[in-house]
Amino acid sequence: MRRLYVWVLTAIALGAVFGLAFPKQAAGSKWLADLFLDLVKVVTAPTIFLTVVVGIAGLGSLAKAGGLAARAIGYFMAMTAVALLLGLIVGNVLRPGDGLDIAADPNLAATTIKSAEATSTSISDFILGLVPSSFVGAFTGGQPIQVLVIAVLVATALSGLGQRAAPVVRALETLAQLMFQLIKVIMYVAPIGAFGGIAYTVGAFGGRVLGNLALLVVTFWVTCIVFVVVILGAVAKFAGFNIFRMIRYLSDEILIVVGTSSSETVLPRLMTKLENAGVSRSVVGMVVPAGYSFNLDGICVYLTLGALFIAQATGHAVSVPTQIGMVAFMLISSKGAAGVTGAGLITLTASLQAFNNPAIPVVGIALLVGVDRFMSEARSTINVISNGVATLVIARWQGALDRDRLREVLTHRRAGETTRLPSGAVSTVTDAA
Repeated sequence: MRRLYVWVLTAIALGAVFGLAFPKQAAGSKWLADLFLDLVKVVTAPTIFLTVVVGIAGLGSLAKAGGLAARAIGYFMAMTAVALLLGLIVGNVLRPGDGLDIAADPNLAATTIKSAEATSTSISDFILGLVPSSFVGAFTGGQPIQVLVIAVLVATALSGLGQRAAPVVRALETLAQLMFQLIKVIMYVAPIGAFGGIAYTVGAFGGRVLGNLALLVVTFWVTCIVFVVVILGAVAKFAGFNIFRMIRYLSDEILIVVGTSSSETVLPRLMTKLENAGVSRSVVGMVVPAGYSFNLDGICVYLTLGALFIAQATGHAVSVPTQIGMVAFMLISSKGAAGVTGAGLITLTASLQAFNNPAIPVVGIALLVGVDRFMSEARSTINVISNGVATLVIARWQGALDRDRLREVLTHRRAGETTRLPSGAVSTVTDAA
């Protein structure tokens, strides 16, 4: 994956050069980026479904931990709101899209918006929109939140079957691994998508867009750092541990995430390390898998910041009431995300389609395709750190945290302890990535 990263860098550089040298031809290369996005969409819905079902039903958490689930969901929603608001504030203050004034042409993003439907934002229509018309419809309708609803229902049913559901859960776990492998294969097409996206962007809108895109990437990374140091740092201090020591303890996992641009790649390792740090297995088994769908703070920062960038770049003013409504809407729509590469861009697209506000045209997604890879790394890193913090905090609330053990592990970063993954496989945590 590190080699892939170099290929993406090279593709972006070549795309920018192609766009500057041959703007007319480059403007027609958008289909390459759309092709890559469509490939990512193919695996997004099944990945969400399998991750949630295996994470909840396979551990039997729904039937046993109502109080734990309530605390976890409450924490997730609170941190989601904070992350969305932080992205909104930064977008309004720094305004990285100002000065572009690009006219959004629906024909330039036909593939991205062809499945968009006029969606009412009324409460009743929104609630009805959570439930698909059929089981298969949840996977074909382009609404990730519907997949999440179906996954929770299936997990509930499997939990009620007890041990009889074990073969089904094992089969779903195998399918989940298949999806992760398929995602790795699709990521090898990322350089083509990045080339097409950046070539189209520069060719259609001119080289002046590069400065704004660079400002957006830098702004997003700085915002993520602020979120970790200030927001998560304060939460960690309140819970009795140091955020920097926790990051050091999870440094191997963070390096893997930076290299692969996907937080899903370290989910089993994260669960193992948190259990080694003194968190009870039941809390780890419930909070971490659920957090990978409900507590993706990196994506939440990206949603509001990216939406404002699109509005600013296309010359639209977004009123305060509209921004507040967008945050409220994204509190729900963000829960259909997954911790895989490209999920943030897909979630933003789906959110803008459903929010359906002309001030934030969904065709503006085309501006972000070329640089999304660089923001994906920050999103994935924050997702891992935030879920580590969430698990430790909720475990303390539940009285399921060995604080002496946690203090010892974070102080000395002990390695080589053998534990069992929630699936039962034995794993040894080491300091080697």
